[in-house]
Amino acid sequence: MPFTQSKPLRFGDCDLTGIAYHPAYFGMLVDVNEAMFASFGVTWKELMFERRIGLPTVTLNVTFVAPSTYGDVLDFAVHVRAVGRASLDLETVVSVRGQTIWTVKQRIVATSLENHKSHPWPDDVRAGLTRYLEPAE
Repeated sequence: MPFTQSKPLRFGDCDLTGIAYHPAYFGMLVDVNEAMFASFGVTWKELMFERRIGLPTVTLNVTFVAPSTYGDVLDFAVHVRAVGRASLDLETVVSVRGQTIWTVKQRIVATSLENHKSHPWPDDVRAGLTRYLEPAE
């Protein structure tokens, strides 16, 4: 089952015509990913500042299907496709009123903030991510 969250498209997320400005989508995506971790009790603040684990995105493949406009509510469905030793493959489908407007395939890698090398997922994080695991068919 995917992690889901809805976010409104605000005035500041749009260009002068009221259509979503695509870089604003990436800020929303980060917010949703952060909320997914928090949903299983691990905050990014804890990971970064206490455990010293970074979460850089190393791959981001976005497909824009249809525009969204000021006032739309974007429904995010984050599918965990794979949890590796230190990697996380996500596929997020974003829709408005049931119509897909964009999709993204993303790989995040856990890294040590001390040496910036990959770092295995801690057991509690792995368990939380696995709750949402839905391998691609």
